[in-house]
Amino acid sequence: MRITPRKLNAFKLLKLPSAYLCGVRTKSIDAKSCVVTVRHRWINQNPFRSMFWAVQGMAAEFSTGALMMSKIKSSGKQMSMLVVSNKAIFTKKATGKITFTCNDGHLIDETIIKAIEIGEGQTLWMTSVGVNEEGTEVSTFHFEWSIKLKG
Repeated sequence: MRITPRKLNAFKLLKLPSAYLCGVRTKSIDAKSCVVTVRHRWINQNPFRSMFWAVQGMAAEFSTGALMMSKIKSSGKQMSMLVVSNKAIFTKKATGKITFTCNDGHLIDETIIKAIEIGEGQTLWMTSVGVNEEGTEVSTFHFEWSIKLKG
């Protein structure tokens, strides 16, 4: 079964309701990248009339995590995944529709192969960049993921 944006959005509704209620939506996913959007609204704003940093973080993390889930599923192996660290940089107020893109599919492929060959847990840093409707970067998130074969 293929992972699609529609299935990922249903997953959010059932397993990550706060992300779903804040408007985090998957727009596309393929072998190389995942695109997630979120619109600045009353429910996800901060006192400064822009999007709360944690909502940006949810969207950014989901763009990396959905790509990771898809790659693990494609590998045919049972693996656990966990964020162990993260860093964020904010460069502009996030208002309007923000699009987060992760283009690190190739890094996941390499890490999964290494985890399978060595049989030990591996980590990798993935990046998701958020841009507004004008194409201006508003934030960049870096997530360190850990993956490990189960059993």
